[in-house]
This record gives sequence, C-alpha cells and structure tokens, in this order.
Amino acid sequence: MTTIAYKDGVIAYDSRQTRNGSIVSDACSKCEVVDGAMFFLSGAVCDEKALIAAYFGTPSKDPVESSGFVVHNGKLMLVGHDDKTGVWRMDLDRSNPDAISSGAPYALAAMDMGASAEEVVRAAMKRDIYTGGEVHVLMLGEGVPQ
Repeated sequence: MTTIAYKDGVIAYDSRQTRNGSIVSDACSKCEVVDGAMFFLSGAVCDEKALIAAYFGTPSKDPVESSGFVVHNGKLMLVGHDDKTGVWRMDLDRSNPDAISSGAPYALAAMDMGASAEEVVRAAMKRDIYTGGEVHVLMLGEGVPQ
C-alpha cells in the first residue's frame, strides 16, 4: 500500500512498493501522467494500467485493485474501479485535506494537528510499514495539470 496526501494545493506520496507483506522497492514511482491526467495510485501495481484505461473509457472485465487521486481538467478527484459499475470518480474539494491508502489514518491525524502534506507522509512512515522510501512532493500549479 502507501500514503498519498493532499493539502493546500500540494500532493505528497511515498515511494515504497510491497508484495505480500515484504518490501519490494523503496524507489517506486506512484505518479503517472497520461493524456494530460496526473494519476497518484495505490493498490496492486499490476492493476494500475487497467484503472487508467478504465478512467479513459476502457473498463476492465476483471477486478481492479487500485485507486488514487487524479488531477485532470482543473479537478482533483478520487478514482477507483469496481467490478459491477466499472470506474468511479469523486470530485474532491481542494480546500479539504485528504489522504488515502494504508497510511491514511496517520496522515489524517497529522493533518488535524496542522501538518503539511509532506509532513503527514513522513508521519505515516513512522507507523505504517507499507509507507516508506522517499517522500515526493508536487505543488499543483505551474507545470502540473490543474
């Protein structure tokens, strides 16, 4: 899993990839830009491309165990896929901090205490064994799709 956090126009995320409770890598990129959409994904790495394809209109016939934040056409969204309805999207309010995946409870608590997006991912790294590696930070704005 991972920790992906949004607060005050900033998205931060870790770089740990795990499989069956083991660390596979601490240098995994969790951000992918496709056709002007920026995806910050968590879940099964093997399902990320299926989620992206579903987002653009090609639903998967198989279950997709991936979800994440998407920045596209000026919107910040939470996106996922279920085997009954296909892809789902939920617009997020940019004034409301949010966090997803296994480290989200730690991240949200840290946000409640005033921590930034980067700081909350670092806080999650201290408690969530599935969050680790480097912290990447992107400001939504210049050079990044809004």
